[in-house]
Order: sequence, then C-alpha cells, then structure tokens
Amino acid sequence: MKRQIAEKSGRNAELRAAAWLRLKGWSILASRVKTPVGEIDLIAKRGGLVAFVEVKWRRAKSDLDTAIDERRLGRVAAAVECVAHEYATRGEDIRIDVILLAPGSLPRHIANAWQP
Repeated sequence: MKRQIAEKSGRNAELRAAAWLRLKGWSILASRVKTPVGEIDLIAKRGGLVAFVEVKWRRAKSDLDTAIDERRLGRVAAAVECVAHEYATRGEDIRIDVILLAPGSLPRHIANAWQP
C-alpha cells in the first residue's frame, strides 16, 4: 500500500513539474521515458536546449535538501545517454535538471544539476 501511495505522489509531482515548466516557456516532449538502465521523469525543450528532468517529491520541505544525490543523478545520466539522440536531433544543447517539490512551497528548479 505504501508503494502505491508513493507511486501516486510521484506521478502527481511529475504533472505539477510539467505544468510549472510549461508556465516557464518549456515544451514537454515526453514523460516517464523508460530505458534499459532507468527512467527519465520528464524531457522538456525550450529554444535550443533539451532538459532531461528528474522530479523529486517530499512530504516536508526540509527533506528536499537530501532528495537527490550523486548516485541518483548518475542513474539519470546513464538513462539520458540511451535516449538523448532521439530528442536532441538538431544539435540542441542538453542538460540534466532536477525539480524538487513539497507541499506549501514553490517548485525548486536546479538547472544543470549533473556535471560529472
């Protein structure tokens, strides 16, 4: 049951993050993209930039600071390597972003969160 609640919360967070990105001028190209090495929550484009976005939801704003770490971002980066060529087809720049969400707070968008 806990897993189902977490899954629903995660999906809702992804919908909120996508709506927030749209308000900031991004187009959502895809969501929940599965690859052999992991999943990418959102793929968004604005101008000549394609962002592969990891979305994290926490019940408390104070937990957002530890919601993402190098290991998790490394998994996202591995997934991006599998599909980047499908979304950046015209020489666009690519990056990995993170959007952190919690009740009662605005989304926290960390641009270019992965720099190995």
